[in-house]
Amino acid sequence: MASKNYFINGITELLILSILNFHDSYVYEIVKSIENFSESLLTISQNTIYTATYKLENEGKISEYAKLVGKKRTRIYYKIEPDGQDYLKEISQNYENTTKGIQKIMDVLSKGNGEDETNE
Repeated sequence: MASKNYFINGITELLILSILNFHDSYVYEIVKSIENFSESLLTISQNTIYTATYKLENEGKISEYAKLVGKKRTRIYYKIEPDGQDYLKEISQNYENTTKGIQKIMDVLSKGNGEDETNE
């Protein structure tokens, strides 16, 4: 289970920035978007999202603003900043390269040719 959580923590920033690149959002909405868009294959806790948003905000990649919802309730929304858009491009490419690389390795190994491939 710890390895799954480690992997999720590694992609949390990618998911948050991708959602914020689509539209400004608040933490609960980000959590629900991840769950809904992944058809419940991914669930990330609000605490994990809060931790990542604080980090991204401290790095200047996102900013927050308060928005009044209803008569008395204020909700904190997050907005992606230009540095965040640049970082999103970088980590999206890293993610794509990683997943393609893993898939290539798994394809080779599933054919039973893993040892032969490394000896060429």
